[in-house]
Amino acid sequence: MNKIILTLIVTLFLTSNTYAAGSSSSSSSSSNYDKAVKLIKSAKKYEQKDKADKAKKNYEKAQKLLIKSMDKNPNNADTLNYLGFTTRKLGDFSNGEKYYLQGLAIEPKHIGINEYLGELYVATNRIDLAKERLEVLKDCNCKEFNELKDVIEGNKTSKY
Repeated sequence: MNKIILTLIVTLFLTSNTYAAGSSSSSSSSSNYDKAVKLIKSAKKYEQKDKADKAKKNYEKAQKLLIKSMDKNPNNADTLNYLGFTTRKLGDFSNGEKYYLQGLAIEPKHIGINEYLGELYVATNRIDLAKERLEVLKDCNCKEFNELKDVIEGNKTSKY
């Protein structure tokens, strides 16, 4: 009887450790992504308060975390969206565009990518391409459509 109880306890212990190890490794990329999203939100708030240096530091930290996240899950459109966003916010329009296009190859109607890529096109004086992104968003019934429309029409400025 004692051997059976001991066997059950050992089996339960080994099983619970296996699940714990599996969950921690899979959540690490999510953790990097989640941390990056928090940094991006914080950076946006700093921008609104005209604290560009603090915003830049948060975008740089977020970008590093997103790159780590991409190493573990390279085909995630949401991660590519934010990687394009942080890269663009740091002034690298060319690589920002590459990340956005890579994300669109995975998910062509991704709302965030289409909006942000449209903003990048406006910032780089490619209004026709921005209008193409707006066209993709026209049926989404989302705030991103109106935000991009305002940027295109000059009613709202994008700091990049």
